Amino acid sequence: MNDNGTEEKEGKHVQSLERALNILEVMAQEGAPISVTELAEKVHLKISTVHRLLATLSYRGYVDQGPEDNKYKLGLKLLEIGNSVLNLSDIRTISRPYLEELVEKCNETANLAVLDETDVVYIDQVESKNLIIVRMFAQVGNRGPVHCTASGKVLLAFNQKEKADEIISQLNMTKYTNETIVEPNHLKKELQRIRREGFALDWGEREEHVRCIAAPIFNHEGKAVASISISGPSTRITNYYMKNELVDMIKSTAYEVSKKMGFNGE
Repeated sequence: MNDNGTEEKEGKHVQSLERALNILEVMAQEGAPISVTELAEKVHLKISTVHRLLATLSYRGYVDQGPEDNKYKLGLKLLEIGNSVLNLSDIRTISRPYLEELVEKCNETANLAVLDETDVVYIDQVESKNLIIVRMFAQVGNRGPVHCTASGKVLLAFNQKEKADEIISQLNMTKYTNETIVEPNHLKKELQRIRREGFALDWGEREEHVRCIAAPIFNHEGKAVASISISGPSTRITNYYMKNELVDMIKSTAYEVSKKMGFNGE
């Protein structure tokens, strides 16, 4: 619609809708109540046009007007819609391309896991295309104890401390290999390192000669809801390769998935 009220021409974009969306985006960027005059300057429209658009947005609950200063702020309707989108998001669907990308980059198996009580559950996996494939414990649907898996330790580390302590107190810290952590205090010290550095390692703690590195995936509330990991034989995942290439790779990938889940980095 033009400022004089004539009917707009319809094409690829609806002008009035695009203007309303621009208004909402500018208000989001401002992060504070804004006057009609300030808003009109920022979206490069006449005050009368912005006022009409705000009236409609306010009527539908997308913006609110302050009773004292008459400034506008974003309304709760946007939060309702945003939460609906996030609730519909399937972490497996979001993560799948990133799992595939990891396999393309390093040609090792990529895993997606979630925490369930004292175990991690593997909910998706893309296997290595390497000619020599090692069949590992981590398979879709399998459960693994948190104290000896990279995915388990990273989800435990980024859980609330009280909850993590509660889980640790319930653990049967079975020794699977010579590398398995079996002392609660040792595990808590390792969790401190994981929180500090942002990733967890499994040096053959669940299966001999199988190594894994994992990083947390955060949702829009900043909660660690899943882990993404790379696993493979120690003959290929050497100490040097793990620390000098895979660490950055898995951390950056987990961060990209987190952003898709609505995480803002805080």
